[in-house]
Amino acid sequence: MKVLVIGGGGREHALAWKLSQSERIQKVYVAPGNGGTARDPNLVDVPITDVKALRVWAQQEKIELTVVGPEAPLAAGVVDEFRAHGMRIFGPTQAAAQLESSKAFSKAFMHRHGIPTAVYETFTDPVQAHAYIDKMGAPIVVKADGLAAGKGVVVAMTAAEAHEAIDFMLLDNQLGVVHNAGADGAAVPRVVIEEFLQGEEASFIVLCDGQNVVALATSQDHKRLLDHDEGPNTGGMGAYSPAPVVTAQVHARAMREVIMPSIKGMEKDGIPYTGFLYAGLMIDAQGMPKTLEFNCRMGDPETQPIMMRLKTDLVEVMLAATSGKLDTLELEWDRRPALGVVMAAAGYPMNPRKGDVITGLPKDEPDAMVFHAGTAAVNGQTVTSGGRVLCVTVLADSVKQAQQKAYEVAKGIHFDGQQYRKDIGYRAIKS
Repeated sequence: MKVLVIGGGGREHALAWKLSQSERIQKVYVAPGNGGTARDPNLVDVPITDVKALRVWAQQEKIELTVVGPEAPLAAGVVDEFRAHGMRIFGPTQAAAQLESSKAFSKAFMHRHGIPTAVYETFTDPVQAHAYIDKMGAPIVVKADGLAAGKGVVVAMTAAEAHEAIDFMLLDNQLGVVHNAGADGAAVPRVVIEEFLQGEEASFIVLCDGQNVVALATSQDHKRLLDHDEGPNTGGMGAYSPAPVVTAQVHARAMREVIMPSIKGMEKDGIPYTGFLYAGLMIDAQGMPKTLEFNCRMGDPETQPIMMRLKTDLVEVMLAATSGKLDTLELEWDRRPALGVVMAAAGYPMNPRKGDVITGLPKDEPDAMVFHAGTAAVNGQTVTSGGRVLCVTVLADSVKQAQQKAYEVAKGIHFDGQQYRKDIGYRAIKS
C-alpha cells in the first residue's frame, strides 16, 4: 500500500513512523514533512500543503490511505475534498472539525447535548468581555475562538491577566488566530470566557468511524513552558502514557458521559464524526471529569508516547476505522509506559527562533526515538524551523526510568537557545 500522512510536526512523524512498520506498506509519504521525516529512509516528504493540489497528487500516485495529522487541513476541508473524489481518508469533515476550530461551536454543542463542561460566555465586544471579567473575578479562563496552534488559552489567575488576554485576543490578535466566519462571512475575533476548573488534566483520545468508538491509551500533557507548571501556556512541553489519574472508573465515566454523547450528538445534529477525537478532561478530586476542550486530531506531544506503546498494526487500525469496522478491532498495547520530552527553540512560545543547527541527534532505537517537529533539512544539516523542535520519546519499565533515559538522550542533543522542562512525568512518579 501507498499511504499519505498530512502534516509536518512531531505527531505526523510519529504516525508515519508507526505506519511504516506495517508489512502492508510499500511507501509512506509525509506532506510536507520535516527534517526528521527527511532523514528516515522509510519515509518520503512531499512539499505540498494546498488541499486541492494534495488531492490531485494523491490521485496521481494512487494513494490508498490518507491520515490527517494537524487541525488546519481539517478546518480547510481536506477530508471533504478527498472523499468527494472517492479517496480513503481518516479524519473529520470540515463541519465536524468545528468541534476544534470554533470554541464557541464546541461549547454550544456540549451545552446542547448535556456534556459536562465549564460554565461559559462568548464575546466579540471587548467592552462586554471586560465587564464580564469584572463581574466574575479571577481565576478565570480566556480562550481565543479559532485555531491558535495550542496557544490560544490563557488561564488568568488575576483579573489583570484576564483583561490583558481580552485585549490581546480581541484587539491585537498577536497569536495569528484563524478566526471563524461571522454571520456576514467575515472573520470575527471572538473569545470564550469560562470558569476555572480545579483538578488534574488528562488527554482522552479515541478513534471514531461515525458510530463505533475505540479508546487509545490514556496520556497526560504538560502545557506550561517551565518546571512546576509555571510560565506561559504552550502547545505542549512533554507527555507520558498511561495517565494514572485516568482510573478504570474515570475511563468509564469519560466514555459514558463525554465521548459517546458527543458521537451521538454529532450524528443527531447531522454531522457524523469520523477521525481521532481528543477530549481534554479536567478530573476533580472526586474523579468527576469535565470537558475542557475537544480537538479533532491526536494531541502533540501525546501521539509520540502513544505510538511508542501501540503494538497493533496502525495500517490495519486505519483501514478498519475508514470502513466503519472499529467494532471488530481490539488494540494491543505495550505494558511499559512511554514518556516524551519536548525540546523547544529559543524564544518559544511567542517568538521562536529559526535556523539554529541541531547536533548530536542519535540513531533511532525501538525503545528510544527522537521525533522531529520544527526542523528542516538545509545543506546537509538539520536546523530548527519552528517552536517545538524535537520530542525525545522513550519506552521503559517505569515512568521514572523512561524519564531518566529521555533526559540522558536530550543531554546529548544541542542547538543554541534550546529549552526544555526537567520534570516531565512528575505527576505519574508522585502518584
